[in-house]
Amino acid sequence: MSNVILVGGLDVAELAFYLFAAFFLGLIFYLRREDRREGYPREEDLTGTPLADGGIFARATPKTFTMPFGRGTLSVPNGDRDAMPENVTARTMPGTPFEPLGNPLTSGVGPAAYAMRADRPDVDMFNRPRIVPMRIAEHISIEGRDTDPRGLPIAGCDHAIAGTVRDVWVDRAEHVIRYLEVALTGGGVVLVPMPVVQVTERYIDCDAVTGAQIAGGPQLASAEQITLLEEEKVQAYFGAGYLWATPERAEPKL
Repeated sequence: MSNVILVGGLDVAELAFYLFAAFFLGLIFYLRREDRREGYPREEDLTGTPLADGGIFARATPKTFTMPFGRGTLSVPNGDRDAMPENVTARTMPGTPFEPLGNPLTSGVGPAAYAMRADRPDVDMFNRPRIVPMRIAEHISIEGRDTDPRGLPIAGCDHAIAGTVRDVWVDRAEHVIRYLEVALTGGGVVLVPMPVVQVTERYIDCDAVTGAQIAGGPQLASAEQITLLEEEKVQAYFGAGYLWATPERAEPKL
């Protein structure tokens, strides 16, 4: 075909280019709206006052999701905003960090920050609590060639013994260990995330926090399940220990 002119000086190649350019610009516009679905509207750093949406690239209109297992619907964005922290020193200028007051591991700011997730357990495809102690998930067991942590003492980064591992909490959906259930020496039970410990043949080493700080870990409302919000708090508590467990960790290396 020697003649590809459609109208006037417009040929097939030009038409394809214009269609692609229009599609690409529309895609950018759509993605810029969608990437503002969470975390918007932005807030003023010191006061929490909402800022302008941003003209034609304003945040997307609310989208409604149907939740599984009869949990109703959820629309986002919905205007909900986290409250400004109150257990911190006052900021003197934008950009300066929050300094927590009291116990920094439970402050909810910096490395101890957590999201306000639903206060209900995560569930598997059968609507059962997903993360449970192994005494409930009877079909899951520890591989015979691995060290069974149950019955071993657990020590903090200061080598102080906090208690004894009483059970292992496993993920029914992925068949991995998520937490160690620790019976504390002074009484009580806490969960320690598996990523912050190292299992040896004689003891469990937790390098995130001290032995005393293990005992101060977040408490669960149930002895047989953990909610999404409780998971956030447990992970934040032990994760913050890598900065705030000891005064030396909060100081620069050089």
